[in-house]
Amino acid sequence: MLEYGNLELNVVNLPTGKYYGAYYSCKTEDPRTGPNSGFRLVYNESGELYISTRNGTNIQIHDGKGIVIPSRDFYHRVVLHFDGVFAQYYHPKTGGSNATWSMVWSKPDDICKALTNGLGSGVCGFNSVCVGENQRVSCKCVQGFSLVDKNNENGDCQPDFDSGFCNRTRNDYSYDFIRLQDVVWESSDYEEYWPYEEENCRVSCLQDCFCAVASFIGSSCRKKKYPLSNGRLDQSLDARAFIKVPKSGISAGDIPFPARNPNGKKQLSQKGLVITGYTLLGASLLLNFIILIAFRSRSHCSLADKKKDSGSAVIKSNLHVFTYKELVEATSDFRDEVGRGAFGIVYKGMIRTGDNNTVLVAVKRLDRVAQEGDKEFKNEVNVIGQTHHKNLVKLVGFCKEDQNHLLLYEFLPNGTLANFLFGHPKPVWKERTRIALGIARGILYLHEECDTQIIHCDIKPQNVLLDDHFNAKISDFGLAKLLMMNQTHTRTGIRGTKGYIAAEWFRNTPITTKVDVYSYGVLLLETICCKKAVDLKDNVILTYWAYDCFRKDRLVDLIVGDYEATDDMDTFERYVKTAIWCVQEDPTVRPNMGKVIQMLEGVTQVCVPPNPSPYDASY
Repeated sequence: MLEYGNLELNVVNLPTGKYYGAYYSCKTEDPRTGPNSGFRLVYNESGELYISTRNGTNIQIHDGKGIVIPSRDFYHRVVLHFDGVFAQYYHPKTGGSNATWSMVWSKPDDICKALTNGLGSGVCGFNSVCVGENQRVSCKCVQGFSLVDKNNENGDCQPDFDSGFCNRTRNDYSYDFIRLQDVVWESSDYEEYWPYEEENCRVSCLQDCFCAVASFIGSSCRKKKYPLSNGRLDQSLDARAFIKVPKSGISAGDIPFPARNPNGKKQLSQKGLVITGYTLLGASLLLNFIILIAFRSRSHCSLADKKKDSGSAVIKSNLHVFTYKELVEATSDFRDEVGRGAFGIVYKGMIRTGDNNTVLVAVKRLDRVAQEGDKEFKNEVNVIGQTHHKNLVKLVGFCKEDQNHLLLYEFLPNGTLANFLFGHPKPVWKERTRIALGIARGILYLHEECDTQIIHCDIKPQNVLLDDHFNAKISDFGLAKLLMMNQTHTRTGIRGTKGYIAAEWFRNTPITTKVDVYSYGVLLLETICCKKAVDLKDNVILTYWAYDCFRKDRLVDLIVGDYEATDDMDTFERYVKTAIWCVQEDPTVRPNMGKVIQMLEGVTQVCVPPNPSPYDASY
C-alpha cells in the first residue's frame, strides 16, 4: 500500500531488496479526498477483499468482475502465486471428494503481458517464453534451447548451440534462422530500425555478430542480444522472431510456436516444438538418409585407415575415435580456449551425436606426450574411458594422428573449483563440504574401485570441475603416464603442482596412492577455508598455518568473517583434523581415501593429528 493510496504488486530483487516497477495497481487514489485515500487492504469473514479508504468508501479489488459466493456455504482463500498472479478461490463446504477449488477472480488479467516492465527475466526465466493457460502460465524453452536446471521448468533456458557468433569466422552463409510466430521478447533490444522490411531485418541480423534474435512487428525491426528476457506468446501482435543459429549447430526453419488447431485455439506440445509440413518432413528424411549413407561410407574408410595407421580404433570401450580434421572443425580451429594446465590446453567445441543433435565438449590438446608408442596411448585412454563415476569427468572420445593427441570430455559450464572458491562472493559452507566429500569419493573410486588402479598425481582445485548443479568432477585423471618426465609445474622430474606435492616425490621411494591423499588434504583445507595453498602475497603456506591454528586452539582464525562455517565449528574442526592427517610427511601415517571419507562423514572418530612436518623449524 503506497502512501498516495494505491495497492500495487511489485517484483523484488531478492539480493538487494530493490523494487522493480509495479506490474499491477488497484488505482485506489481518490481525487475527491486527495492523497492517502487508500487506507488498508481488508479481507473479511464474508470472503470480500477490498481497499478501505479514509473517506469511508470501499473499493473492490475485482472491479465488479467477480461473482458473489456466500461464505456460509463456501470456504474462501486469497493467494499470491509464485508467478505473480493474485487470485481468490472458493471451495464448497459440502460436496465430498469431488469438490475442488474454483477461481472467483484474478489480477492482473494477463500476467505474461503485465510482468514485462523493468529489469529481470519476467514471469519465466531468461531465454524462455511465457504462455498463458487458464489464467495461469507455463514456461517453455523454444526450439534449440533447453532448461539450465532440469528440475525447474520455470527457470532459465540455454542455447543448445554455440551462441558466440563473434568468436566464429564471419560468414553470412554459415548461419540460419529458427522462425517463431507470435513470440516476442519485450526486453534485450540494442537496436531498432523503423520503418523496415522483414527481409532486410533478417539480413541485418546475419551481418551483425552481436545479433542473437531479429524481432519483426508491423514495420519495426529490433535486434536483440542474449540473454532474452520477458518473453511471451502473443497472437494479437502478429510478431515474428528469428533466432540466429549456426547451420552446423541445429536444424532451422519455419517453426510455429505454438501450433494452432483448426478452431484457432493454441496448442503446445510438452515435448517441445515440431516442424510441420509433409514436404519438409519428407525432405528431412531424404537428406538424413543421404547423410547416413555418406557417413557410413566415410566411417568405414576412416576406420580402416585408423586400423592401418595407429590401431586406435580397437579401444575396448564406447569411446568415439575422431579425426584431427573433425576436431579442427568442432573447435573452429581451436579458437575458444577455456583452460590450460600441465597436460595441455583445453578448448570449447561442438560435436554432432548419432541422433543428429549437437553437444558441447571440452577438447584437451595434450602437449609433449611421452613417446612410448601407440599401444601405450591406447592402453591409457582405454583405462580412462572405462571409468564411470558421478565425481569424475566423463571421457567421450579421443584422437591420435601422428603427433596429435587429443581427448574429448563432457563440457562442464561452471568452470573449475579454483574459480568457485577464490572468487566473490564466498561460496556457502554446506556447498563446500558437499563438494569436498564428492571429490574424496571420486579419488576413492580411482584408487580402489577401478579395474586398474589410477593414481592421479595432480589433485588440485584447477583439476576439479563443476557441473550445472555444482557437483564436483575430477578431471585429468589417468594422464600421468602419458606425460614426459619433465612436463611439470615445478620444472623438475616431479609430477604435480607446487603446494600439493607429497614429500616422497623428493625421495627415492615408491610413489603410491598416498601422494593423492596428501594433495587432497591440501585441497580440503582450501575448500573449507576458501584460501589458497600458497599465498605469496602474505607469505603463508596453508598447511602450516592450519596446524598452527589447531595447535593453539585458534581454528576460527582460518575462517574470519565466514559466519556459516563458524556456526558449524564441530564439522569445521573435524574437516581440519582430517586434512592434517592427510598431509602428514610420512606416507604410512596418512589414511587411505576410504578412511578419509569415514572421517569426513563422522562415522569414524578423528583423533588429534600429530605435527605433519615434525622436522620443520617453525615447530
